[in-house]
Amino acid sequence: MPGQLDFSRRSPAKELLDRDDIPFRDIERNMRELDVINTWLGGHAISLNGLRQLSRGRRQVSICEIGCGGGDNLRVLSRWCQGRGIEVRVTGIDNNAHCLTVAREKWAGENAEWMHSDYREVVFAGERPDIIFSSLFCHHFSDQELVEQLKWMEANAVIGWFINDLQRHPVAYHAIRLLTAGFSSSYLVKNDAPLSVLRGFSREEWEGLLRQAAIAAFSIRWKWAFRWLIVGRKKYV
Repeated sequence: MPGQLDFSRRSPAKELLDRDDIPFRDIERNMRELDVINTWLGGHAISLNGLRQLSRGRRQVSICEIGCGGGDNLRVLSRWCQGRGIEVRVTGIDNNAHCLTVAREKWAGENAEWMHSDYREVVFAGERPDIIFSSLFCHHFSDQELVEQLKWMEANAVIGWFINDLQRHPVAYHAIRLLTAGFSSSYLVKNDAPLSVLRGFSREEWEGLLRQAAIAAFSIRWKWAFRWLIVGRKKYV
């Protein structure tokens, strides 16, 4: 029952989307609805904030998203760059082939690279990306996995990296539970959206993870609606 929920620590429960037997049509519907949620609740705006901080003053930039899904986040960031005369190259990495099928269809004819892989197994053959980011990806992982993820982003990004993810909070949980129950047609969204909040983070947890990963130069900012924007800038840039 909702009244028995424990918001003092991250939930260990796995989301349905973490399974490897979800039909393609269900994943496609899930991604469409997540794009709407990100648009209306400010998720895309938060990612743009992270990009602005790291791309300031640059006329060209390469961006890589881990856990890219259907490529909607990358599309928003790419169009922002194009609208400002910034030459942009994007790479999306995802371990779900269905997600990349959607991304390739949406990006047909556009300059983008899609990699079907666990991001941890990726070794960039050419130049490393200037900026690496993730959006609503980190909460799928355990704390120890996240420490390794932070180290990987720090090692592979040339300029820096950013993370856009959820704050664990009772208001956020009940709000998204009611919103998706009333408007969502995806059983994945209805189940996973509230659970993802329970798997979200407090500021203190992010600070601890960043310390464990030995990340020195970073900022943590709370953003509406119940999100964290964590930005890491390489010290020598």
